[in-house]
Amino acid sequence: MADPRDSSPRTSAPDLEILGDQVTLHPSGYVEPARTQDGDKERNLVEHMARFRSSPLEFLREVSLHVSGTGWRAYDHFIGQPIFYSGFSENMTAAVISTPILQKRITELAEKRIAVEEKDGLLNKDDPSYAAKRYQRKTVIEQSLNELCEKLTGDMICKMESKPFIRSAYYLCTQLLTRAYHQGIHVSSEEVLRLRTVAEKAEKNKQSIIFLPCHRSHVDYVSLQIICYRLGLALPTVVAGDNLNFPVVGSFLQHAGAMWIRRSFGDDILYTTLVQSYIDTLLQGGFNFECFIEGGRSRTGKLLPPKFGILSFILDSILSGRVEDTIICPVSTQYDKVIETEGYVGELLGVPKKKENLADFLSASSVLSLKLGRVDVRFHEPWSLRQFIQDQQARTTGIPKSIDMKSVNDPATRQKLLRTLGYKVLSDINAVSVVMPTALIGTVLLTLRGRGVGKAELVRRVEWLSDRVRSKGGRVAHFGNAPTSVVIERGLDVLGKDLVGLVEGLPEPTYYAVDRFQLSFYRNMTIHLFISEALVSASMYLRVKRGGGPDNQRISYEELREQVLFLSQLFRGEFIYPTEGLAVNLDNTLKGLEADKVIELTRDSEGRVTGVGLAEEERVAGRENYDFYCFLIWPFIEASWLGAVSLMGFSPPLAYKGDGWLDSAKCQSSSQLLGKTLYHQGDLSYFEAVNKETLKNAWARFEDEGIVVVAKSRNAKILPRAKLAPDWTPQRNPQSGAIVPEGKLWDFIERIAQSRREGKNRRDGATVSTRVLRHTETIAQNLFMNTTGETNMSEEDKLLLKKKQKRRQALKARAHL
Repeated sequence: MADPRDSSPRTSAPDLEILGDQVTLHPSGYVEPARTQDGDKERNLVEHMARFRSSPLEFLREVSLHVSGTGWRAYDHFIGQPIFYSGFSENMTAAVISTPILQKRITELAEKRIAVEEKDGLLNKDDPSYAAKRYQRKTVIEQSLNELCEKLTGDMICKMESKPFIRSAYYLCTQLLTRAYHQGIHVSSEEVLRLRTVAEKAEKNKQSIIFLPCHRSHVDYVSLQIICYRLGLALPTVVAGDNLNFPVVGSFLQHAGAMWIRRSFGDDILYTTLVQSYIDTLLQGGFNFECFIEGGRSRTGKLLPPKFGILSFILDSILSGRVEDTIICPVSTQYDKVIETEGYVGELLGVPKKKENLADFLSASSVLSLKLGRVDVRFHEPWSLRQFIQDQQARTTGIPKSIDMKSVNDPATRQKLLRTLGYKVLSDINAVSVVMPTALIGTVLLTLRGRGVGKAELVRRVEWLSDRVRSKGGRVAHFGNAPTSVVIERGLDVLGKDLVGLVEGLPEPTYYAVDRFQLSFYRNMTIHLFISEALVSASMYLRVKRGGGPDNQRISYEELREQVLFLSQLFRGEFIYPTEGLAVNLDNTLKGLEADKVIELTRDSEGRVTGVGLAEEERVAGRENYDFYCFLIWPFIEASWLGAVSLMGFSPPLAYKGDGWLDSAKCQSSSQLLGKTLYHQGDLSYFEAVNKETLKNAWARFEDEGIVVVAKSRNAKILPRAKLAPDWTPQRNPQSGAIVPEGKLWDFIERIAQSRREGKNRRDGATVSTRVLRHTETIAQNLFMNTTGETNMSEEDKLLLKKKQKRRQALKARAHL
């Protein structure tokens, strides 16, 4: 068997580079052309796309070739169902409106309206002509609903009408993309050939390919369309939020393949059925389809938990029998640098997201002159959704006894299938994701103890990390035989001086992280590969932080296992774990770390592990590999600790007379304010811990655990409210009114704190707890002071909350913190 750590070129297929009109095969032994002396490292590549200023005649020639459709640009012989012809939109609209499920829903709604009118006396059953009037009124209502559906469908569906338009759109988008990402789009030749073979079979069977990409940038919409167009595959219909449907740009995207849906459907059952009808129509017709598995863009760099909305429509199409089968293709899109990261930082620090508009879109043109490196797109091996469902129904392990997987109409069964489907797609995306040089550099810079790192050390650690990525089954971006130092220089150029600084005038070039918050986006692109090692290392920290000799820092296997279980449950919504289960994952991780000489295991006479400590080799090396794993997860531990500490302040003051409900959004914002205060006063090590998304995930985890109760109203004007569960609410001192640092919640906080990174201000627990709780209470008091009577719950909302709590009770079989 081949050594999994072998980094020789034969371990992966060659890349295809798509840059403008050029599709270039980069074999594993590819050697980059010599650089020009003027320092323009990618000049020859960019020149594949003619520029009007430098070569107006060549530019006009290329435009005419695309508009007229010369050669492959004609897009006449693609693999897939017919698209881009006159009358496409009308045919699609008619097919959607005529679907049986939509017509049935319209009839049901008309009957409900008739019943209301009869109750209100608008229709008199004693009238001799009652039957005729009822029929006439129902017909009018149905006609009105059909007209409404026709309008909504026209606003929603993609309008693939014109070949000349898509040819021109392809040229425009490629021009814009290659100006920003000057090294083009890279795909694996092996994956592309496999995808074309699957597409040919799907075309014969009239089956759709559903592309499920991760989502990090608005460029994601463009990159997959360009790949499909250039390689001769039918363009997919892309699910997009109507927040992007602003004037000019919205119409352009809709004619290029975008379908617009509302960000929230609410209780609008007609609109929900209409979306289901459109998806049914697409899948029945074998049209390719694309939606982002995470819903929105990831602002943190790592995969977000799956959003199940569109997935549930797709699953329902299959389970209901309306669609025989469809092909799922998970897709990973990675960037050397993401255009929007600077804006993400503002959003994660609590700045409200701006609504997209044309002015902002046009002002973003400045990024088109940047050199942001390349885009890497990888396709997982496609698989049958029908076969996936059958495999799940045949499972005998890991399924709760209360769930009958054969009963596809049971809500619990559908929910189990949906969650398994979502997380399988995420796992597949991680399996094919390519780690870019910028991610390697960002990870190294944020996992070292010093302020900066010399060039030689940076090269050494990047090479070590590349080897570790490969040994974990990950992929590192192809750069042929280019030396690591050259790849690093290219990555540093792409990241720019705003993210990574250079100290000049020293014996060796020394680099340091300028914007750690933004750089964490790139570090988070690698964490999924090492999450098991990170959890073990952070759990060992209970003992390691004590210092002293090896015996003093050794942890028993049982204590380690308990802390790993605790942390893994804490981050259940944050990371995707291997599917073998805790015992197997822990055993494999310990063996791997032992083989890497990071830890040493103590075993009894029967070979069972009884203790875990740092290996002597790791001590001699200054704990650099052990620290690497800790540094990966410490910001997330800090965020969870911060979120839990902020809950202490939600204990109602002694003089408070209300019902304890607080505005949920303001509670989460108060956690951010507390985090910023503690960071600047030295009680928080990582500014990334005030990350809005990570705190939001921690808050959701606390809600799952029953620590926090969140109530949502059917009235959209009433915002979600939250309060501490009674058994988690800390006591207050009867005399002073101060929060007492003890009880169930405080013990929970201390459990998290055991794996936190030690700092100079945090060794004295009593002093720190007093200072932290003082800030917590000061911030939380403002919430109680500003609470109005609107937080009082209606009877309907109380009933809704009881149903929600019953559902949570049904999940008690799952592991808890």
